[in-house]
Amino acid sequence: MRILCAVDGSECSQWGVQALEALAGREPEAVTLLHVVDPSALRAGRGRNPVAEKRALAAMEKAGAILLREAERYARVALGQATTGPRTTLHHVLAHGPLARTIVRQARRVKADLILIGSRGLSDIRGFLMGSISRQIASIAPCSVLVVKQPLPQLRHVILAVDDSKQSRAAARFLRSCILPESATTTIFSSAERPVTDLAVRYLSKAQVAELERPVLERATRLVTSLRDEFLKEGYAIVTDVQMDHVIDTIVKQVEANHADLLVIGSRELTKSERLHLGSVSESLLRHAPCSVLIVRGRRA
Repeated sequence: MRILCAVDGSECSQWGVQALEALAGREPEAVTLLHVVDPSALRAGRGRNPVAEKRALAAMEKAGAILLREAERYARVALGQATTGPRTTLHHVLAHGPLARTIVRQARRVKADLILIGSRGLSDIRGFLMGSISRQIASIAPCSVLVVKQPLPQLRHVILAVDDSKQSRAAARFLRSCILPESATTTIFSSAERPVTDLAVRYLSKAQVAELERPVLERATRLVTSLRDEFLKEGYAIVTDVQMDHVIDTIVKQVEANHADLLVIGSRELTKSERLHLGSVSESLLRHAPCSVLIVRGRRA
């Protein structure tokens, strides 16, 4: 697995680098540490001073180079703590451009399987959405994205939220093959939307509601049972759960109840309209989940 880890000196960014320890047991093929210098941060206006701007840009580049050296030192420690004789190749890159699109462009350049980012960087406005940069990256990335919201030195309990889609099955495969340590417990959880509205329930008997809900619950149960068997074949500790309620709320409650370290979800490619309006379950969970979130998509999903 090839990992691109974006760093900017923020606390969340440092957590992202430290999270390499949780992933290093799989001995990633390569880790690229990336710092992006965004010239638009200089906010040039009418009274432009090209000489001063050039000096400021040089200072930003120098600070970025220092950040990358520090991040490389932390990354080597994280990778070394989780493996004996690590085989991971470590690179660092200083790039220029708009933050989100430059990170995604570099991910394509290095053929990354995973982008590793903090949930909120120094460029994000506190309280604006969920951290605008990580949100943008998650919506346009060509590969899987791990958004780190808290220190993540190891994975103890993972929630895999699934529905009956190829994206969920891909997320399960990616989790098993690239992320999950043998010591972790995984809860495979399916939250099915009720086939009747709250208004309709008022006019139906309990038996009628149960009759409508039964095939939905049976389909969800077959799905989690099938996925459970695949994990058990490889020796993982698995718990399953199926509930019927509002999808986002029940997944967040499941994460909270299990004190999960990581929530894993599959995601399809978003349309431009969905990117603009946060029109996907994965992006809503990215905002509301109280733990780190792995959104699985892309070439090797």
